[in-house]
Amino acid sequence: MNKYLLQGKLTAKDGQRQALAEILIKASKLMATAKGCQLYAVALDETDANSVYITEIWDSNEDHDNSLKVEGVRELIMTAMPILDGQPQKGQELEIIN
Repeated sequence: MNKYLLQGKLTAKDGQRQALAEILIKASKLMATAKGCQLYAVALDETDANSVYITEIWDSNEDHDNSLKVEGVRELIMTAMPILDGQPQKGQELEIIN
C-alpha cells in the first residue's frame, strides 16, 4: 500500500501568522502520537507574510481521517478558526509511489 500525502496552506489574518504557526506546531505534536502519521511538518515562506504550509504523510487516508479524533485536535481547530482569513481550502492529496 502506498502512503498518503497531504499538502496544505492556511492563510491567517494580517498579523496572525505566528499565532497560527504555533497552533499548528501544537497539532504536529499531537499528530506524532496518531496511528499512521509519518510526518506532520509546519513551514513558513518568507515571501508570504500570512500563510503557513503543512505537509503530512500518513500510512493511509483512513489514518489521516482518524487523526481528527485525537484528543485535543478539535480544540486546536476551534482556536485556529477565528484567526484564519476565510475558510480553509482542501489541501492537495497525493499518493507517494516510492
